[in-house]
Amino acid sequence: MFKKISTLSLLLLLPSIALAGDELPTIASNADAIGLVQDHANYMWTLIAAALVFFMQAGFAMVESGFTRAKSAVNIMMKNLMDFSMGSLFFWAIGFGVMFGAAPTGWFGTDGFFLSGWTPGGDPWVLAFWMFQCVFAATAATIVSGAMAERTKFTGYLIYSAVLCAFIYPVFGSWAWGSLLNGGGWLEGMGFIDFAGSTVVHSIGGWAALAGAIVLGPRLGKYGKKGEVRAIPGHNIPMAAIGVFILWLGWFGFNPGSTTTADKSIAIIFVNTNLSAAAGAVAAMFTSWLIFKKPDIGMSLNGALAGLVGITAGCANVSPSSSIVIGLLSGILVVISVMAIDRAHIDDPVGAVSVHGVCGAWGTIAAGLFNMEGVTIKIMTTQFIGVGAAFVWSFGCAFILFKLISMTIGLRVTEEEEIMGVDISEHGAHAYNDFVVTR
Repeated sequence: MFKKISTLSLLLLLPSIALAGDELPTIASNADAIGLVQDHANYMWTLIAAALVFFMQAGFAMVESGFTRAKSAVNIMMKNLMDFSMGSLFFWAIGFGVMFGAAPTGWFGTDGFFLSGWTPGGDPWVLAFWMFQCVFAATAATIVSGAMAERTKFTGYLIYSAVLCAFIYPVFGSWAWGSLLNGGGWLEGMGFIDFAGSTVVHSIGGWAALAGAIVLGPRLGKYGKKGEVRAIPGHNIPMAAIGVFILWLGWFGFNPGSTTTADKSIAIIFVNTNLSAAAGAVAAMFTSWLIFKKPDIGMSLNGALAGLVGITAGCANVSPSSSIVIGLLSGILVVISVMAIDRAHIDDPVGAVSVHGVCGAWGTIAAGLFNMEGVTIKIMTTQFIGVGAAFVWSFGCAFILFKLISMTIGLRVTEEEEIMGVDISEHGAHAYNDFVVTR
């Protein structure tokens, strides 16, 4: 009688037979073959996840453009294009080394610039890891674009984008994530929980967006003579909605991809990510319905994004039921925050500060509060320290940077250029050439 061999067993034997030639497979050769398959799977998953996060750039561009006026669409597309293009180059040259290079002091990396950690014939993992981290850096930069929409000089924005990807984002990233490649930062050493970047990516971008919006001032016509808030509707809500769906899809690379490992751990991260987004959208819809007497599409879309941002820190260490609670509170919080920021005369055309800054901070605190392994005073204290450090660092650095840009080359376009539209004044182009843009 021949012993029955399963298909899976046969597949596992084939690589070892190939490796050993005519020799019989051994435990060692099988282990090597299995390890090689896992290694290749890790590369594939990490790079596929990076591609999904890159696709989020399209989502951000569509959300921002849809929520703003037609006369700014070209400018918004250019900013999002340059966020990724310039961000890639500056993160390659400087940012990656600052974030993941050896950090003897625990504050920032001091080597690995220009991808010097890889040499021809060397271990290519640093290349796959760089690609995944590069799309994260570009995400942090893109967040700021929405809060500064429709009144920013393109040259001033380019300088900001370069500095954020080369310095502001990587320094904080080194504090929280430095050990992912080398060393380890002081915040990480305290046990800070931020698995995929509610604070490291989103709050860093959100607080920089707040600084930019304050330095720029509101758009013309946003506030009346008595300080009343005036709505400036976006020109293409279907575009914004499609952008949110693209971002939702991209987040399945953003959060699960942060494992950089193709294994079973990604299942709960997928589920938590989706549930929080859904809960955020529903909560924002009902909150806006209660306040405005109608279910508001803009708030509902931002509610989904708020849920995604909120779960990003704790996606790997909270339960599915907790992810729903996190999403629900994110959806409520984003509506309240958007209204409060508006009334404070801080003009944020797309709600970037509320979605990314405020809900990023909440999500980071929630990652400790709903931690499946237990909650302690030490955990919660560390989470609050991380949230506070992110605000001080990002807002402080960005505020100084925007002030310097404003005092030198200028940050804001003239009133005439703003009325005309930054598409014409900054790029000499219309987004919709077959239509007359009247506002």
